[in-house]
Amino acid sequence: MSGVQVSIEALNECQIQEVTLDGQEIYVQPLSMSDSLSKLAHKIDFHRDECETKGKPTSEGDKEEEEEPPAKNAVFQPSLWPWDNMRTKLKMALTETSVLLDVLKIVKEKHYMVLDSVSIDQPEAKPGFFAVAKKRALNSAVSILSNGAERLRKSQEQAAKRTTPNFHYELLKLRSKWRLKKVGTTILGDLSFKSAGSRFWQSGTFEVTKNDLMPSDFKEGAPAHTVRSPLQVHIPSELESVAYIQVSIRHTQEGCEDLASADLQLPNSLPGSIPSDTPWQRRLETAQNVIFCKEVFVQLAREAVQVKSPLPHLVIGNQVFSHLFPGMQLCIALCHSIDKSRQSSIRPGPKPDHNQVLEHSLHQLVRELHFKNSYHPMPHPVSALLGVSKKRRNAGPQAFSRTELLDMTHSESMLEQIIRQARHFVVRTRTLDILDKLSEEITDLQIASHWCNLSSALESMVKVNITFNGYETFKALFALHICVDKIRVVMKDGRVINLSYEPQELNDFILTQVAHHHICIVQALAKLMGWQLLTSNSHIGVGEMEPVGNVQSIMLASPLGNRVIAVRSGPFSGVHVHVQKTPDVDTIRELHESKHVSLAEKWEMLGGPFHKVHLDKLEGRNFVNKMELLMACLSSERTDTF
Repeated sequence: MSGVQVSIEALNECQIQEVTLDGQEIYVQPLSMSDSLSKLAHKIDFHRDECETKGKPTSEGDKEEEEEPPAKNAVFQPSLWPWDNMRTKLKMALTETSVLLDVLKIVKEKHYMVLDSVSIDQPEAKPGFFAVAKKRALNSAVSILSNGAERLRKSQEQAAKRTTPNFHYELLKLRSKWRLKKVGTTILGDLSFKSAGSRFWQSGTFEVTKNDLMPSDFKEGAPAHTVRSPLQVHIPSELESVAYIQVSIRHTQEGCEDLASADLQLPNSLPGSIPSDTPWQRRLETAQNVIFCKEVFVQLAREAVQVKSPLPHLVIGNQVFSHLFPGMQLCIALCHSIDKSRQSSIRPGPKPDHNQVLEHSLHQLVRELHFKNSYHPMPHPVSALLGVSKKRRNAGPQAFSRTELLDMTHSESMLEQIIRQARHFVVRTRTLDILDKLSEEITDLQIASHWCNLSSALESMVKVNITFNGYETFKALFALHICVDKIRVVMKDGRVINLSYEPQELNDFILTQVAHHHICIVQALAKLMGWQLLTSNSHIGVGEMEPVGNVQSIMLASPLGNRVIAVRSGPFSGVHVHVQKTPDVDTIRELHESKHVSLAEKWEMLGGPFHKVHLDKLEGRNFVNKMELLMACLSSERTDTF
């Protein structure tokens, strides 16, 4: 090895320092000659000389020492060649490179070594084994579930049989129905509607403690209502009361009774004051009802101040007054009482009948308000009650105009919805009263009203049939669509008539339809009996004028032409029947024999004056029956039948 000459030559390519994420290589810049020389110089140890006597004359004693065999001092002599360390490293590197080259040759030729992954034999598929394993797993899961259900059933049976109250069991029932949290060693609950999007300031926090009773206080086998609960629920003093919201529709004139009334409160709340021994469930429900009523009233009072209307709403104390129609107003009052002796009343006098429909509508409005505050359409942030409505999300793709966008920004408040429902209720009640009153007053015919069950809080429909008893084939039919502040009438022929909320307009319209039905049924009866229609006029200008509407008339001739019937029907004047007859044969002969009168043959059958028929003296159940008998009598050839 000492005779081998090794030449050291630097690599042409630079060393790679870093490879970036996009595949670019960053190289280390090569050293210059001066940097390389200084790097090699730093490897030389200049603090220790290889020979201390370098450059001094040697003596004979020293020569003898030098002649001694160097084997003894070779161990302690350092290397005299400064590149010995580098040579050793190069030698080791060459050895490792040779070994690596041999390994690569063996791997490339694949004679002795294989670097592929060792293949594992796949186990044979056994469907039956897997089915049995799955069945065992399912059986174990079923057994766990059934054992748990059995334990729960036994615990429920024991709890049902247990007469002595248990604090933990009562606390479990309380936790299943109300929100509880533990602050330190205190258990607190919440009665408010914050989870429903409420913005009411009233706090509904209550405290739950253990009832400090001696074991002797609980008697085994005592009735359930006599055993005191091991829980003590402490409710704030402002909630220890009874509250409800009374909504009434009243007349502004004094002495008139209210049109309708409804109480708004949570179900299952106590109707009177709260006794001290009331169960905790009833006490909590009553306290939550107080928060509910206060929250609703505060919301209505806030909207009454903000909402603009032709006549401003009034908020006086615990009452909100709103104008519905002339002479009608809506009163919303908060009734809050601490005990029976201090029970608050809205007004003196008897309380009107409770209206279940109005109460249901009020509950539905409150539920819709809470639902809109709690559930917003997706997408919206998970941790916040924010979101955009579906209609606004579709405004861009559907290219809504500015007017449509402004319409979307307007939303009805709860007070406006209550006012609209109250107006509809007033119009519907007036319509019902008018139909009932006319059905009682007009006894000659029948006015049948068929109310539709599928109605909404703002619109309802009634179908009115006007018929005569025994002649139901001939009927007048029209439908009334009752809206918020108007009534839309749909006639049988498809015509639409819009009436206002005034009840007198509907009353006049029905009377006009009754008068028109008299003329129509007489005309239909004439066709059946062979009478000839002479004239029919729906707007005659002869005679007395009606206060409202027009008078209708019809004239009919008998089959022989010797009798004429004239029927006049008005909305307020009623029905009048007149009969005209031709002169008899003797009178006509006298006219021919007279020297002073010359009469042509065409004037021989000219009728005389009309005579009024007293319908109340004729036989028959109703007007149509009387007209049928009258036509039958006048159809005879005899001239003395009338």
